[in-house]
Amino acid sequence: MAMTRPGPVRWVRYAYGGRLPDRYRDWVLHDTTDRGWLLRFALRVTAQALPWLIAAGLVLTLFTPLPVGWTFGALAMALGMSLYFTLTSADELTEARLVKHGFTAGTGRKRRKDKHVSQW
Repeated sequence: MAMTRPGPVRWVRYAYGGRLPDRYRDWVLHDTTDRGWLLRFALRVTAQALPWLIAAGLVLTLFTPLPVGWTFGALAMALGMSLYFTLTSADELTEARLVKHGFTAGTGRKRRKDKHVSQW
């Protein structure tokens, strides 16, 4: 049986913490445990932060006298801090995602360890 990938709308819902239907269980397991899982995690965090960063950038450039360079610097720092704090908890956050999709706690850690999966 081939692994079913979610479409763009379902992926956005998934990225924001939504639960996918059961037919995507294999894909969720792949997404959180196979090679490159941490990079995919970082891309999801970036996708979550992007609308907020765009909104903050618009507010700061349109309604404050701050130089545009300072605004973009502040937004880059905000994204960097978001990535830092979520990547340091990536293992726990992916475990919670797996539990939400019906897997037992520790499934992700065990599978990554058994497969000797690189984070990146």
